[in-house]
Amino acid sequence: MNSKRFLIVACFLLHVTFINAQNTYDIVFPGSDRDVKCQQCLQIFRQTPKEVQFSIKRERDNLYFETNDKKWFNILFANTGDGLAVDIVLKDRYACDVETVDRTQIRGYLLKPLYAQKLRSGLKPNGDNLYRVHVGRVPEGFINDELEYNILFLSNKNLCQYYTIYDLESYPWDLLDMGMYLDTLTYSPKEVKSSSFKEGFVMRNKTLKFKIPFEKNKSNYSQEDIKPIYDSLRLTDFNIKAINIKAYSSVEGREARNIELQELRANSIVAALQAFQKPTIKTEVTSSENWVEFLNDIKGTKYEGLSSLSKSEVKSRIVGSFSAQLEPILKNHRKAVLELELERKDKYKQDSANVLLTKFNQAIATSKIEEAREIQNSIFEKLKSKETPPSILRKMNIPKQAKFAKIFNKNSAYRYMLNVRQAMIVYNELLELEKLVPKDAEVKYNIVAVKLKLWRFKAIEVDEIKLKNQISVLRNYGIDGSLISRMMVNYHIIKVENLMRARDYINKDKSVAYINNNYKKFTLSNYDYLSLAQFFSYYADTDLSVALLEDKARSIDIDENLLFYYLNLTMVNINLTNDLNYRTIMLNAINMNKTRFCKLFNAIENGGVTFQLLEDDFLRTTYCENCNN
Repeated sequence: MNSKRFLIVACFLLHVTFINAQNTYDIVFPGSDRDVKCQQCLQIFRQTPKEVQFSIKRERDNLYFETNDKKWFNILFANTGDGLAVDIVLKDRYACDVETVDRTQIRGYLLKPLYAQKLRSGLKPNGDNLYRVHVGRVPEGFINDELEYNILFLSNKNLCQYYTIYDLESYPWDLLDMGMYLDTLTYSPKEVKSSSFKEGFVMRNKTLKFKIPFEKNKSNYSQEDIKPIYDSLRLTDFNIKAINIKAYSSVEGREARNIELQELRANSIVAALQAFQKPTIKTEVTSSENWVEFLNDIKGTKYEGLSSLSKSEVKSRIVGSFSAQLEPILKNHRKAVLELELERKDKYKQDSANVLLTKFNQAIATSKIEEAREIQNSIFEKLKSKETPPSILRKMNIPKQAKFAKIFNKNSAYRYMLNVRQAMIVYNELLELEKLVPKDAEVKYNIVAVKLKLWRFKAIEVDEIKLKNQISVLRNYGIDGSLISRMMVNYHIIKVENLMRARDYINKDKSVAYINNNYKKFTLSNYDYLSLAQFFSYYADTDLSVALLEDKARSIDIDENLLFYYLNLTMVNINLTNDLNYRTIMLNAINMNKTRFCKLFNAIENGGVTFQLLEDDFLRTTYCENCNN
């Protein structure tokens, strides 16, 4: 499921004294009687379907109110005194050299309101299912400033709703990845991609992830130092294709020196690993100070008070004897997190795809099963690297005989993993294969995995009780319980979607509860975390999404896009951002990609969520400490 939201709006009515000296025209600012005066307007907003979208769009100095629902627009502006006004807000309001932000009800420069008659008569079509009306101009003195446009909704000239617009990134999501059995259970890791990135599926190689602790002040790691680690990897059948190293220093000392030391350490590790193999290892190294684990680890200790200080204040404290006191904590923060991408050693690597196809078919014809499997794996490697098109899989002549079942299963499963559009064809092939090997656990598992996907997209009719039993009975064939739990969570995810369409909210809530109670029974990939968080946000409660991701967001090995999704989910919630734990999460994002973090606070027109996040003093403090260069 992949959708880019139009814009997300948040409604505020600040119950503070209006002290702005500018012209407020004929707008009335109700007090305790607001609910009475605004009853009709508030009722319309409460009943507004979630599909209704609106925003302010700018073209040069012209401002337009735009919506995708003309009927809703006419209901909202039905009476003479119903109208709207635009509040032009400047980012300069939040300048870091200003000590505090004035908490006025109007945040910027208020344009003259427009009322129902002019709004309805001025509304014109603007493209596919969009309508807009001109609502004012940007004053000449503001043309080159960073601006945003808040909306005042008026009922009988009373200010009833004050809207700030947030432009939040949305992400694609799917069922949790169940993998498919090839030689072993193989996953097709999907990157956590934002909707602004190009979509595309890439079959990835096997990966390993582990951590190497660093000794204080040691920067050079020799082949002898790394050999025990290399030996533990047991890379008999694999070479290291690529290494991604995230190197972390403890927080004391000069930042520039800390980063330099970490890069020396990381590069010495790469050089030591390269000495164990001939193929060149592609390398990516990033370095940062480990503020995340520092703030996590001092929580609940006598040093917890450091959490409320700025980074420069913390550094000024951690010197001399105090640094020695903290060393039992700091020593755990000097480390490298290594992610190795492995590629299978391939004695057929130099052969072309056509040569491999001929050799494979000859091996099958002479029943040389192991040789055929090895050639098959080599063909798969060429598919991964896109040296040959997927059509080669159709040219591999595999008889439907029990002795070739493993090879046939691998071919079918791999076709499905390369292209989900092959799901129905592969599903039918596997059902036929099951007749030859009725007790083969891997074939049975693959059948259920594909069946769940087909059910999700309504490609087949499914008897839910029989499918549930089909999943449970996999245990009898030796399938691990965690894999069955993952399938059952996917089963209930699909049920929730179907129950929502049927408006069966009671049973929908039961399935959501099942998912929430069972996802901890198996390991989640970054993409699984994202899919589940998106699911909870859409079908249940954002609080479940926050609870799912909160601990993950404070870990240094979280995927960058997943971390920024968590920020998207939470930055507009002042109850979360004012927690000291949230600072840890923001510093994690800053360590990963400072430019991307700071960009969140740009104007919407400049790719940000909104600079009005800086109304939150806690966010503003972090922004000014890290982004005010």
